[in-house]
This record gives sequence, C-alpha cells and structure tokens, in this order.
Amino acid sequence: MTQELWTEVDRYITDLLVPPDPVLDAALQASDAAGLPPHNVSPNQGKLLMLLALIHKAHNILEIGTLGGYSTIWLARALPANGRLITLESNSKHAEVAYENIARAGLAHLVDVRVGQAIDTLPQLVTEGYNPFDLIFIDADKPSNPEYFAWALKLSRRGSLIIADNVVRNGSVIEANSDDPSVQGVRRFNELLASEARVSATAIQTVGNKGYDGFAIAVVTGDRLP
Repeated sequence: MTQELWTEVDRYITDLLVPPDPVLDAALQASDAAGLPPHNVSPNQGKLLMLLALIHKAHNILEIGTLGGYSTIWLARALPANGRLITLESNSKHAEVAYENIARAGLAHLVDVRVGQAIDTLPQLVTEGYNPFDLIFIDADKPSNPEYFAWALKLSRRGSLIIADNVVRNGSVIEANSDDPSVQGVRRFNELLASEARVSATAIQTVGNKGYDGFAIAVVTGDRLP
C-alpha cells in the first residue's frame, strides 16, 4: 500500500460521491493563496462531517480550529435555517480568510467566527450561557486536545457528538515515549476518552490523499459537568 494508491482511491471516491463544488473549491484556493497551511480536511472527510451533522439533526455546532473555514462550510451546510455554528480560531489572518470564504458560501448568517486562543474563548461560551452544543468538532493544536475535550464535555449534553481529527498521527500515536507534543496530546486525549464514564467512544484509522491518520468520535451518554 502506498500514498499514491491511497490518493488514487480518494480521487475515485471523491469523483463519484463528492462532485466539484465552486464554493468549496474557491475556499481552498483562497486559503492557499493566503499562505495557510494545507491542513484542511479532505473533500470526502468534509462530506462525512456534514452527513454526521445531518444524521444527528444538529442545530448548534461548535468547531475548535477554523483554519480557512473549509470544514466550517461543510458543517454549516447541515444546519437548519435557525441553526448556529461557532468556530474558534487563534490566528487572526486565518480567521479573516475563513470569514471571507464563509461569506462567499452564503453562510455568514449561520456562523460566528471567534478569534483568540480557544483555551480563552471556550470559557466565554460558558459565561455567555450558550445552550449545549449538539456536535463539537475538535481540529486545532493537538497538545491542547485534553483541555479541549474537557471543555467539550462542559458544553455538551446527553446525546452530543464530539469528533476529533488527526488522532493517529501517521501511526506515531502508539509511541508512548514520543517527544512530539502533538503525539503526547493525542495520547492523553485518547486516554481520557477511554476513562471518561460519560462518553462512549471509538477511533478509526484513515488513509487517503491526506496521508495516514484517523479520527475519534464520542457520544455523550451521561450528564455534562455543571
């Protein structure tokens, strides 16, 4: 199995099931032109996020890590007319590109782009008294994943979905002695998933044009923190 084969299969799946979309293509092009890192989800992964939100009938979505807004657009497309998505981005340049992409997609009325370190902006959501989120997507700096998960629990309800991207790290997640902060952050996150009595979770390995990685998905089965 090679990266070339994974990419070809991804292209086959995308050509069949995720047809070209001028809005999403423009978002990727604008992100690339602005010099943003190519860390967005792949088209088939983006559609998976949208389908999960649709299946769950999500009205309120929280995204931790916006980048250029590509995954934000996919998720926001699943929302009903009275839905709401809050996305948190630490980099003001990234947030500006994301807002333009989201506005071009005609979704600005559904999406609130907040700029600042998520560790600082997440407590503000609690203070502002937001209703629990139906779906929370974590795709930001991996060393902070354990903290993001703790806040996700506080901002969720029984039945909420919590999804985290990049939890396999090209297989390095099994290296207990890794000196990579991202690997250690993901390992601590995975261990919290395993030990947290209020969620039922699993993780799936993925391959494709983004390489070898994976995502975790958890359903909140118990009461959230006060």
